[in-house]
Amino acid sequence: MAKARIGLIGLGVMGANLALNIAERGFPVAVHNRTTSAIADFIGAAGDLAASLVAAETPAALAAALTPPRAIIIMVKAGGPVDATIDALKPHLDLGDILIDAGNADFNDTRRREAQLKDAGFRFIGMGVSGGEEGARHGPSIMVGGAPEAYAEIADIVEAIAAKYQDAPCAAHLGPDGAGHFVKTVHNGIEYADMQMIAEVYGLLRNADGRSPAQIAALFDEWNGGPLQSYLAEITAKVLAATDPDTGRPMVDVILDRAGQKGTGRWTVIEALKLGQSASTIEAAVGARSWSAAKDLRETGAERLTGPKTSDPGPVLLDADLERALLSARVIAYAQGFSLLAAASEDFAWDLDLARTAEIWRAGCIIRSALLDDIATAFRGELPGDSLILAPAFARLLNDNAGALRRLVARASLSGQPIPAMASALSYYDTMRHARGTAALIQAQRDFFGAHGFERVDTDGEGHHGPWGL
Repeated sequence: MAKARIGLIGLGVMGANLALNIAERGFPVAVHNRTTSAIADFIGAAGDLAASLVAAETPAALAAALTPPRAIIIMVKAGGPVDATIDALKPHLDLGDILIDAGNADFNDTRRREAQLKDAGFRFIGMGVSGGEEGARHGPSIMVGGAPEAYAEIADIVEAIAAKYQDAPCAAHLGPDGAGHFVKTVHNGIEYADMQMIAEVYGLLRNADGRSPAQIAALFDEWNGGPLQSYLAEITAKVLAATDPDTGRPMVDVILDRAGQKGTGRWTVIEALKLGQSASTIEAAVGARSWSAAKDLRETGAERLTGPKTSDPGPVLLDADLERALLSARVIAYAQGFSLLAAASEDFAWDLDLARTAEIWRAGCIIRSALLDDIATAFRGELPGDSLILAPAFARLLNDNAGALRRLVARASLSGQPIPAMASALSYYDTMRHARGTAALIQAQRDFFGAHGFERVDTDGEGHHGPWGL
């Protein structure tokens, strides 16, 4: 059997495309799949790249096909299947071999696996890969976590297959153990928020303003040429312009309004709560997907619940207002995501380079957008409070455009259109511009019923109590 530079297990859509990407970049790759018939099918359909692919029908054959130290990419379903794959491989590996989980993984599992494999003498990398099927095949954004010396063994392959932005690879080693998978999780959380906010603008235009999908498609296409330029704006225009070949109706109108999720958005929210961080736009987006799944409940609600009784539909929204509102909300979603990354970096001692993180998202990944260059610049410059919204450029952007977001929220509320993520973005903005909020009352309530104590504004120290018994 010919020797390969790297191995890959799991020939689903992502795994198969990643293997072809590796082979096309000149690295022989050995491939294995639990259903062995898929191996022959995959290589048979690989065309000229088949010469760079080595079939391995068993874990032992895969290990034998690789030059040491072995490096094996695992592309199977998150959770138990990853652990089962690792257990099947270990008897055939040598000390120092490298296992690479390149699927969507809970970073807590990645940290556990890295520690366990290190104790056993192996090396483990958690590698976040973003870009979907097209990205895996032609160049994804790659977020790597693990020991730097382990990454050094495969860095040439990773950087070769990654997307390029101005000839620079959109791949980086970001920190130890679960750092790469955590960054990928937060990437997906921001993705949830951005997609939800785009859908909310679509809903407002469609249901409150009565515009057709084709008209909205043209608007998103126009916006994609300005500050809202992004992969998601680009594909939204294409989706809304598409026609169902069977019915001739707009494609979006024949799709069931029930959105799926694979867990990464929910993981983002869970970790934000654990770290005491606010990710309200992401939380709203995850919640909205859950609400979308309650189709029967919503159909009953449409019969029994009434909307606004006012004839006032709220302020008229110009297209420029909508663009500025969406831009403001997108900045806030990014800001919340990066604040979560900063908190995790401190808590887990990862020393994440947030500027570099923004840079590797500029191409290949789902949330690539025109904002990311400015975000990287902000993290390398003045950043009061370590918050992206307080960076001079972004503070000016929000001050100039938040009024449009306010008008959009008012319009949606008065016309009865749900916009949970956009409204959350506005509430976050308004909260952060109030030097004194309302939590003093909450602290007083907690002291009243639980004697929890509080801090005073005029005296140092904790443990003060109010005169509630008087």
